[in-house]
Amino acid sequence: MGRCKKDKIAQKRFKLACQDPLYSLNSQPDIFRMEENIQDLIADLIRRALSQLDLDETSDVDIELDFPSDARFGDFSTNLPLQLSKLLKRPPKEIASEIVGRIKEALPQGKLGPYIKEIKTEGAGFINFYLEEKYFLEQLAALVKKGKDGLRQNLGKGRKVLIEFVSANPTGWLSVAHARQAAVGDCLGNILSFLGFEVKKEYYLNDEGNQIEILGRSVELRMRELDGEKIEFPENYYQGDYIYDIAKKAKNEEGKITHLGDYAAQYILGIIKKELYDFGVTFDYWYSQKQLRESGKIDEALGFLKQKGYIYEEDGALWFKSSAFGDDKDRVVVKSDGSYTYLAPDIAYHQDKYKRSFQWLINLWGPDHHGYINRLKAAVEALGYPADSLSIIIVQLSTIFRNGRPIQMSTRKGQYITLREVLTEVGRDAFRFFFLMRRTSSHLDFDLDIAKKETAENPVYYIQYAYARICSILRSAGAELSVDVRWQLLTEDEEVVLIKKILRFPVILRMCLNMQDPFMLTVYLQELAEAFHKFYDQHRVLVEDKELSAARLMLIKAVRIILDTGLELMNVSRPEKM
Repeated sequence: MGRCKKDKIAQKRFKLACQDPLYSLNSQPDIFRMEENIQDLIADLIRRALSQLDLDETSDVDIELDFPSDARFGDFSTNLPLQLSKLLKRPPKEIASEIVGRIKEALPQGKLGPYIKEIKTEGAGFINFYLEEKYFLEQLAALVKKGKDGLRQNLGKGRKVLIEFVSANPTGWLSVAHARQAAVGDCLGNILSFLGFEVKKEYYLNDEGNQIEILGRSVELRMRELDGEKIEFPENYYQGDYIYDIAKKAKNEEGKITHLGDYAAQYILGIIKKELYDFGVTFDYWYSQKQLRESGKIDEALGFLKQKGYIYEEDGALWFKSSAFGDDKDRVVVKSDGSYTYLAPDIAYHQDKYKRSFQWLINLWGPDHHGYINRLKAAVEALGYPADSLSIIIVQLSTIFRNGRPIQMSTRKGQYITLREVLTEVGRDAFRFFFLMRRTSSHLDFDLDIAKKETAENPVYYIQYAYARICSILRSAGAELSVDVRWQLLTEDEEVVLIKKILRFPVILRMCLNMQDPFMLTVYLQELAEAFHKFYDQHRVLVEDKELSAARLMLIKAVRIILDTGLELMNVSRPEKM
């Protein structure tokens, strides 16, 4: 499986005590009623026990559930007693026993509910939950009957979310760093939409200012070179070969061009849009900073902050009191020469996002913007919005490997690996999937050689092959399949493992939501494909026992539904033949 196996770290864990006001996973299910989200039921049992023990007000402790790596320790596990032990200065096993005791006492006649078979205190102080077989079989039956739509969860309840990502200056081709942001932002948006949020995707165009002027002058110098003039090209000008391409085109349209910088930026923007489209990424909005300034919204936003007492003048410049909202110092928004700093249009831009009725703003930035987070969070609060209504995700850089060695890049000289180059070499599926295989906060190594392999070492091929193999089996089955089968016939170890893996999909999506990171989806799909391949290697699907054959056909159909949905969320193709 190559590099993908390294990230099996915290993929089993998800929090059920979510503090974000924009969504809540803390439902209050009736514990005597069948529930699709068993984790909600378990979390509610724990909360009730904590309340009875007067521990529900304990600060800085979340109810977290794990998938135990060893099936002998149940289907869900929590280390909550270990967390409480540090705060209460009591042994975790003692706390665990009290919680389990309270849960059992609260249930009538000692019953553990329709789905929970047993609750045990085990190990250093873990509470492990063992589920009834009927839970898994009923959920599996519901999945094949409802299909993909049955997997949707209305966690967002229609709340409006704006994800802004890529937003590269229109001064050069998109790099692999931009490609990673594109893959993450697009997939995250798809997941949130699937979970019931109303999501829009936006690209912010920094289409004015010094960089556009330098772009225009760079093209102008190359045009003069094309006329035979010897030019000493400044180091800080854009030096890639693409500047020559623009210069050649501009020479043919010279009389129609009013501003060379704007002309070049629009030309590059056209290339960027085509590259993103070919990469499978489209935006609902392309937001122009130039139009933002011309609209007067920047002055309006600064005037609003001034009225609230958050703008003051010093040394001829205007300052924003960002230190009043947790920033380490105040920030200049208008320089002494009257020009805006980068922060001024960003304040107005985010105010405009809220005025467009978006309730949750998500920005994907590169690591060079890390120090900018506090001042923008401060601006959001000063504008009158909750700081946690803005999420800023830092997407770390990537290193491209070929023949086991990293490819050296230099952006200053315009010598870098572009999105288009990698897209052409490895194709969209591998390109997108590989860029989602690590946490966004982690540096990513992208091995071009592995991405092109048609072996199990390539995770994309491994998952797609599982999907295609299932499609082939279902085609071979011929007759129309019935979903009314004897699920209880699926008792082999590999079948049980596969069933449990299938039913983790909704939890995985919740994890992606909580983490605001889609990487767990790639880990999960690899594990599901692995579970399917192991099942298929050990057991025939089409057997003489017609009832068993029908049950196994429905089992692999359920796998196909999950693989189809997961790959679609990542905008990766699902080939039915390979």
